[in-house]
Amino acid sequence: MLIVQGDVFLTKCAVPKDAKKRKGFILAEGEATGHCHAVLEQDCATLYEKDGVLYLSASKDVTVQHDEHKSVTVPAGDWKVGIVKEFDPFDEEARNVRD
Repeated sequence: MLIVQGDVFLTKCAVPKDAKKRKGFILAEGEATGHCHAVLEQDCATLYEKDGVLYLSASKDVTVQHDEHKSVTVPAGDWKVGIVKEFDPFDEEARNVRD
């Protein structure tokens, strides 16, 4: 299952056992606008991080909100958080899409 909101996407994935619990509920911050992709239900969600990758664990369905995108519902479970990449053929490199 894949859930997309702007430049952020979530894929069903087990949280690695050695991932570290992270404070806060922001999945990604916008570099250009200052807006963020944030989990609203803080009582039933936990963020983890391992090797620079975020994971969301939700005991109930949660809502991810962003000021410029429609809110999305993420079903209960464990999710890997990703950022959409774009390829610049002139620089010959991939980079995160800037929100």
